[in-house]
Amino acid sequence: MSSEFPFVGSTTVIESDDLPTLKEYAWNFETDKFIYDNNGNHVIVEKNDALVVWIYKALKTERFDYLAYSWQYGIELKPFVGKVMSVQERYSELKRVITECLMVNPYIVSIDSFEFDESKHGELAHLSIGLTSVYGEVNLVV
Repeated sequence: MSSEFPFVGSTTVIESDDLPTLKEYAWNFETDKFIYDNNGNHVIVEKNDALVVWIYKALKTERFDYLAYSWQYGIELKPFVGKVMSVQERYSELKRVITECLMVNPYIVSIDSFEFDESKHGELAHLSIGLTSVYGEVNLVV
């Protein structure tokens, strides 16, 4: 099985049985900007650190909105806008679209856990995801 993805330094098709080391530009999640070294060059991260950057960017990118990405990259959240759903139905559908978004990445072996933590006022939900990559376990909060 082969796929094309917007990975740093990857211009060719990636074969799932012979994956190169995953690399991405380092990302500051608090400022939502790239991280640069003292010389002004992009810092490169590898393996699970790179996967976390990829996940963050994929979950922030609406699928089909940008021609620069393959049609497999990103998440479909527009159908949720203005749709009335129960909390259980909303989280079930979010889990489905997040799984679809992430599982196109050949470096992700499985998604092991989802946990939604809603704010006091119900306006914001944080998601904890536990997954297994080809490099080991990854836990993140988005």
